[in-house]
This record gives sequence, structure tokens and C-alpha cells, in this order.
Amino acid sequence: MDMGGLFMPYEEISVMQHRLELDGRERLLVTGVEEVERFDEEEIVMNTTAGVLVVGGNQLHIGKLNLDGGELHVDGSIHTLLYEDTAPRGDRGGLFRRLFG
Repeated sequence: MDMGGLFMPYEEISVMQHRLELDGRERLLVTGVEEVERFDEEEIVMNTTAGVLVVGGNQLHIGKLNLDGGELHVDGSIHTLLYEDTAPRGDRGGLFRRLFG
């Protein structure tokens, strides 16, 4: 029975959910990941269904990345989980504009 597009398949709904699971500040599982903007051993910046998430720490490594399933695994010493301002992507501007107005 077609409901005129009101309902989404279960698989699509589960991909959109955002969840964080931190295990001892050494392992992090993030779901709802849409894109990884940048990463190095001290910071990982990603777009999620809940906004931009910044993970800070030391010796960070991406153990698994599955953008089709929206899942990211991080290993290392995790110090910070920070969501950036949720302004629309076109209105945020660059890093220096956000820092210095």
C-alpha cells in the first residue's frame, strides 16, 4: 500500500540516527556520519546528522569508516567531543570568519 511517500524504509531511518558510544576514552563509535571533513592524530572533524562533530585527543586513528552505513570507529586517547554551531552550512563561513567574526 503506497502512503504517498509519508513513510521511509526502516534501513534509511536507521542510517540517519546519530549516536555516540565512548568506551574508556580510548574507543569511540559514531553513527549518523555523513562525511569526514578532515583528520589527523589530534583532531577528527565530521559532518553528522546532528551537526558538525569535532573529536580531539592524542594518537587518534580511524579504525573503520563506512559512509554508506554512516559509521565511524576511532581509537586513541580521546579528550574532547564538541559540536560546532548548527547554523546552515552556507551561512557558517570559513574557520577564521567563525573565530574572529
